[in-house]
Amino acid sequence: MSVGFIMLVHEALDRAAQTARHFHDSGKPVVIHVDKRVSEDDFEWFRKKLADCKDIRFSERHACEWGNWSIVGASQTACELMLSEFKHVRHVYLSSGSCLPLRPLDELQTYLDERPRTDFIESVTTDEVDWTVGGLDQERFTLRFPFSWKRHRRLFDAYVDLQRRLKFKRKIPEELTPHLGSQWWCLTRQTLSAILEDPRREEFDRYFKRVWIPDESYFQTLARLYSTQIESRSLTLSKFDFQGKPHVFYDDHIQLLRRSDCFVARKIWPQAERLYRDFLAPADRALQKVEPNPLKIDRLFSRATERRTRGRAGLYMQGRYPNDGWENGKTAGRYSVFEGFDDLFEDFDAWLARRTGNRVHKHLFAKDRVRFAGDVDVFNGALSDSAALRDYNPRGFVTNLTWNTRGEHQCFLFGPNDTQAVGEFLASDRNAQISIITGAWAIPLFHSNRNFAELRKEAAFLQRVEAAHLDLLRTGQTKARISIWSLAEFIEDPMEKLQLILDELGGGAQRRLTEVPQMANLAGFGQFLQNLKNQGMSPHLMGDFPIIEGEKRQEGGQRPYLVK
Repeated sequence: MSVGFIMLVHEALDRAAQTARHFHDSGKPVVIHVDKRVSEDDFEWFRKKLADCKDIRFSERHACEWGNWSIVGASQTACELMLSEFKHVRHVYLSSGSCLPLRPLDELQTYLDERPRTDFIESVTTDEVDWTVGGLDQERFTLRFPFSWKRHRRLFDAYVDLQRRLKFKRKIPEELTPHLGSQWWCLTRQTLSAILEDPRREEFDRYFKRVWIPDESYFQTLARLYSTQIESRSLTLSKFDFQGKPHVFYDDHIQLLRRSDCFVARKIWPQAERLYRDFLAPADRALQKVEPNPLKIDRLFSRATERRTRGRAGLYMQGRYPNDGWENGKTAGRYSVFEGFDDLFEDFDAWLARRTGNRVHKHLFAKDRVRFAGDVDVFNGALSDSAALRDYNPRGFVTNLTWNTRGEHQCFLFGPNDTQAVGEFLASDRNAQISIITGAWAIPLFHSNRNFAELRKEAAFLQRVEAAHLDLLRTGQTKARISIWSLAEFIEDPMEKLQLILDELGGGAQRRLTEVPQMANLAGFGQFLQNLKNQGMSPHLMGDFPIIEGEKRQEGGQRPYLVK
């Protein structure tokens, strides 16, 4: 008894001829179906290429198209020819022209001889399938699909929607329980002949001609009626990506394919010279009774799928730009944003850099230019200080900044005077740590020598901008780590607040403060705020700031703030 191979061929005829000859020279009969859309000249060349092989036959040709009945019809025709021409065949192995045997065929023959009544076909009910792509599981058996999904996508979708609205359902033939699975199977002569010679075959064929992708359900369903022993798995290694498209194997996958211990693999790139050379070489080793185990490499495919669908944290590639919400982290690493600190403290950025060892930028989103640390014109990754380039894609600017400085914690200053377009992105980023002293922007106005009417107008504007920013940060969609203090609340105990910030940054900041930044002179600031109120503005973001200097300290017992 022997195993016979059915080959469905539609392209790369030279490689298909090479594989068919390998099957034949190993003593296995082959029946080849060539897609009718292949030109007659190419078909005749292919026939002549294998004309000297006495156990190779060519079946009646069908014009095959993905997703419709033609592939099943081609398989039926080839199987009928195999069963009639080669009486010694006990198992029939369905393969494609892009399949490649990974182990000597004698090992496959020994494996099947030990299981003479076993059918190897993946066959699971729709409730148990988790790999169907396109949203059609049970519906593929109860709706009609007369239009090509590839050539007439709009008609296909419109007709499906119409049937759903009309609640149309086809009746599944009695005794059939729909099953799905890989189209690459290995069936016994007994099971295959029972399917092809069934008295109800005409009824079954008529039903499956309107099933979507019937090559994944026809034999998988009918085998359940006749098989005495089914192994619900395929002996062919075939992997699919998250979109349902088959993985293609190249020369650099050779070790991966060997590790699988599978008998056959698809889909092989036609130009994979090393794979065809090594796996089609004459067997010169002892036979191995190793169970095919594609699970050995599933972990690698899962990692590849995750890398393709999610990418690396903070990296946006041209070839895999993510759908909204699919990002594997918006940025490549943690970073900190400080709002109002440079208004309250002199040279806050320099102090923070000394204290933490982190890179501390000034206002990266200043309206005139990007103010990188060190006041450089170009930063890591050729990031320009141009405000126009930055504002073209603010979120891209932040992601590039963190990606180009991976392993280094970035800090930068921000405030209501800056471009605000990046605010929503900062709020939605898990890597962002945002610390805010609200109302601190009024301190530079207090120290400026400008007309009070101008100061009042600008103060009202800045307060509206900061209030909108705070509302954005306080929404339920915020994922950043946020600390907010009013100006009055912060200066009650600045040492404690600064220590909390440094503890959050980690690293060397775990030690207690020994050096603190110089605080701006706030003498008369309370009266300044009262003057704004008297002029008709309500400066509420600063908190309860005392008008009379020292009043708050006496009532609240403010701790002394040391400056070294």
